[in-house]
This record gives sequence, C-alpha cells and structure tokens, in this order.
Amino acid sequence: MSAPGGFEVPLWRAVAVYRVASLAYVCVVVARDAGRYAHPLVAGALVLLMAVWTAVTAIGYAVPARRGWPLLLADLAVVLAILLVTPVVMGRAALAADLPTLSVAWLGGPVLAWAVSGGRRRGATAALVLGAADLATRGLLTPSALNGAILMLLAGVVVGHVARLAVTAGERLQRAVELEAATRERERLARDIHDSVLQVLALVQRRGEHLDGTAGELARLAGEQEAALRALISDAGPAPATDAPVDLRGLLGRYASATVSLSTPATPVPLPPVVARELAAAAGAALDNAARHGGGRAWVLLEDEGSAVTVSIRDSGPGFAPDRLAEAAAQGRLGVAQAIRGRMADLGGTARISSTPGSGTEVELTVPRR
Repeated sequence: MSAPGGFEVPLWRAVAVYRVASLAYVCVVVARDAGRYAHPLVAGALVLLMAVWTAVTAIGYAVPARRGWPLLLADLAVVLAILLVTPVVMGRAALAADLPTLSVAWLGGPVLAWAVSGGRRRGATAALVLGAADLATRGLLTPSALNGAILMLLAGVVVGHVARLAVTAGERLQRAVELEAATRERERLARDIHDSVLQVLALVQRRGEHLDGTAGELARLAGEQEAALRALISDAGPAPATDAPVDLRGLLGRYASATVSLSTPATPVPLPPVVARELAAAAGAALDNAARHGGGRAWVLLEDEGSAVTVSIRDSGPGFAPDRLAEAAAQGRLGVAQAIRGRMADLGGTARISSTPGSGTEVELTVPRR
C-alpha cells in the first residue's frame, strides 16, 4: 500500500522516530535493572543488536521499494527472537518480580511498520503475534503485561486506520489533479480548434472569391466569418515582448460599430497583456453570439472598479430560456462554455449570463486585479 504524492512518508518517519525513542528507553531500563538479570553482559549485547536493527529498519523503510514482505517479516522475526531469549537472559526470578522485558516498548516498532504498510488488519496481526509472544515469555498473566498487549493492539489498529486514510486521500488528490489537468488541456485544445477553422474559412474565401453565383456568395460569407472569428480569438496583433500593461479600452474598441455601442472610462484601464486579451476575446465571443442569434443592437460597458474590471454586454435580441446553455453544452455546442466561461475561469474571474425570452441577454465579465 502506497499513497500517491508521498502521503505515507511522514508516517514512516514517525515510525523511525518511535523506534529510536523506544531504544533510548530500553537503554535506560537495562542500565537500571542489569544487576538483577541472570546474564547482564548478554543483555547489553542484545541492546546493541536492537540499536543495529533500528538503524537497518530506518534505512530500509526509507526506500519505498524495500517496504515489502522480506523486510516486514525480518523485522517481526528479529523482535520475536529477542522476546524468546528474554527469559534466559533476564532469568525467571527477574520476570517473576515483574521487571520490564528487554524489548519493553521497542517491540512496538514492527506493529507500527506493519500498520503503515498494510492498514488496520496487518497492524492488528503483528500486534497479536508480538503480544502473544510477550505474554508467553513472561510465563504468567499480569495486569501490566495484559495492558501492554492491549495498547499495542490498539496502536496497530489506529495507526493502520490513519495510514489507510492517508492512502485514500492521496489517491483522491492524484485523481483530482489529473482530472483538472485533463480538463484544462481539453479546454485549450477546444480553443485552438478555432485556428484550424480560420484556415479553412480563409482557403474557401481565396478559392471562391473570383467565382460567380452561389459559389462566389459562399466565398464572400466565408471571408466575413473568417474575419469575424479572427477578431474574436486573435490578440489584436503580435503578443507584446514585455509584460507592460495593456489598455483594455483599445482592445474593446475594435468591436464598436453601427450596431455596437461602446462606453469606456475616460482614463486608461491597464491590465496584464494576457488578461486584457482574454477578457476582450470573451467579450467578443459574447457579441458574436448576440449577432448570430438575435441581431439588433448591442451595448458594451467597461467599468474599472479598482480591485476588479467588469465588462458588461447587453443586446436587444430575442433572449433564450434559462436552461438553454446547459442544453447546448450537453449537445456538444461549447461556444459559451469554452470561449466565455472557460476564458474567465482561466483568468480567475467570473462570467454571469442572464437572459429571458423576449428581453435580450446580458453578459457580465469580471476579473480581479492581482
């Protein structure tokens, strides 16, 4: 079990810290009680073995590829071996006096490692094995020994549950990141498709402009649509070589015509180049929708509110039903979703579209100043 994005890394580090801290406690306990052991020198050698194995596990578990069954089983086996030799090293008299076993809290290391690697069940399994071995080593059931086994079981279950939650959270985050990246890529490609449409329309216009009749009329219409579409998605010239602010009034001015009235502040409305071009393109898309679906007049109002810039587009067309946009998106017609709302979402702004049949349409585009 591994959490995408490294969510399990802090848990493995916590296990390593626990083992070092518990080893320090073992050293204190052995130093205090060594005089009552049957073989104090052997007890010191076992403490040295614990220190070496603590270093081995810290290095081993730090590498994801090594957190498999070989190291997990070896970890459990080493602790079990130390538990099995504890009666010989300490002596039955020391155990009968209810002295702590040699491993004390250090034996919880494999329980935590198993819980982090496999969740609640694996942690509970390791806790039951080591708890039973600890009770068997003592040869008698004391309240302190039973409490230790129960606490170890609870630790295995709780840590395993937390580890499982970390893995689930990591997987969900990874899916969310992938979905967002895929969505942005689809939106970018959808906008780039307009470029290929421009090329086709320009080709039709060039090939048919000298023809008569219906063919010539189709070529003329293709040329008009190519110019209109290019005005909507172009940057109004080459992209600036610097990040100098662009006056949004100039970009919106190209949409003014006999049927489009433009109202702007008397002072410049500077915005970063990308923001200004995308906001103007979204406004152009709204005007194009108004011309294609309703005709009539349109009014564009530019407002500089200091912390945000708002462009409002209102037309005198027939309007549409409230659910029309959702229906169009479901049918694959993503003009509003991609050209308007998609652009505003990329800018961190908002697009509010309101319309009722017979009352025209109003589009309000707002981007915050950063």
